[in-house]
Amino acid sequence: MFDYGALPDDDLYLLLKNDDSMAYTVIYHRYFDTLYVHAANKLKDKDEAKDLVQEIFVNLWNNRRAINITTNFKSYLYVAIRNKVLDRISHQQVASRYADSLQHFMINNQCVTDHLVRERQLTRLIDDQIAQLPDKMRAIFEMSRKESLSHKEIADKLNISESTVKKQVANAVKILRSKLSVNFFLIF
Repeated sequence: MFDYGALPDDDLYLLLKNDDSMAYTVIYHRYFDTLYVHAANKLKDKDEAKDLVQEIFVNLWNNRRAINITTNFKSYLYVAIRNKVLDRISHQQVASRYADSLQHFMINNQCVTDHLVRERQLTRLIDDQIAQLPDKMRAIFEMSRKESLSHKEIADKLNISESTVKKQVANAVKILRSKLSVNFFLIF
């Protein structure tokens, strides 16, 4: 039986690839603290740093046969922890942006929803009041406001004078303004 603790990393790595759990244990104890300090300094979170180092060693054991280290073993572990730390930082930034975006959306969406409800109420109220106008006045008003026809175009279409169209539109606006002013304040 030989002293595992005295073996260089390359020999421990070869033993690890051949399922030697004692080699794994020596590697774990040799590098855990160093990797942990490195991760904790970068993340500023000791528990998260410990979790990342544990993930590195779990992956090392689970993939021991598939891992092919071409650099020295110590460099491999440092690159692995660096990548884990960068992934975690990136994930935290994405999560933070998502949380901010969600909060912004919820605040603005509530406002938008409230405005949409009020807009629908107002539209319905205006349409109801327009429907109560006398037939000819309503037809002229709708051509003017909803179809965006000019007074001349409406006059030509209905075979009436432009001044009649102008008077009918003005009367419709006056009636709607008086009826809607009370209801408008009830909604808003």
